[in-house]
Amino acid sequence: MKIKNIVFDFGGVLVDWNPRHLYKNHFQDTDAMESFLKNICTEAWNIEQDRGRSLSEATMELQQNFPEHSAMIALFYGEWETMLQGEITGTVALLHQLKQKYTLYGLTNWSAETIDIAYSRFSFFKEFEGIVVSGTEKLIKPDKRIYQLLLNRYSIIAEESIFIDDNIHNVNAAQELGFYAIHFENPEQLKAALLTIIKL
Repeated sequence: MKIKNIVFDFGGVLVDWNPRHLYKNHFQDTDAMESFLKNICTEAWNIEQDRGRSLSEATMELQQNFPEHSAMIALFYGEWETMLQGEITGTVALLHQLKQKYTLYGLTNWSAETIDIAYSRFSFFKEFEGIVVSGTEKLIKPDKRIYQLLLNRYSIIAEESIFIDDNIHNVNAAQELGFYAIHFENPEQLKAALLTIIKL
């Protein structure tokens, strides 16, 4: 079946988002920073905002649980924009190249309250025909319902689409639904993987 669509994840694929960009400015010790991100402002806590929990509720709950870290917790969303560094230029260059022949879509685990910051900062988002944001839909990858929502909303077919994500669980879910799925590592690896499926 002919490939018509390319579906991109955002964070870690097109955009360099990492809480360490912020917290390295506030911790003297790297081990202390890593401990904070592993045990307090954890990935599991952050994913609930991607699922739709409000930033204020998330912050308040964590501050109540860890009052001794209240100020550091407040920084997570108080200075969230610092976590959002530049675009991943090699992938963005590929995106523009792919746009010449294919229709582009986005499927991202991202808070509905912060996605507009990314939209305003990076002009490449205008290249997408459609975008599904987990925080808006109250569903997150790898829940197959959010992939199905993308397919239904934009009337696209999984078998005619390539899905790109840096999370292997999300890639596996896409494959099970019939997408050609690529586990993103870096732009060079992505380009090589794409060339096994399509012509650029």
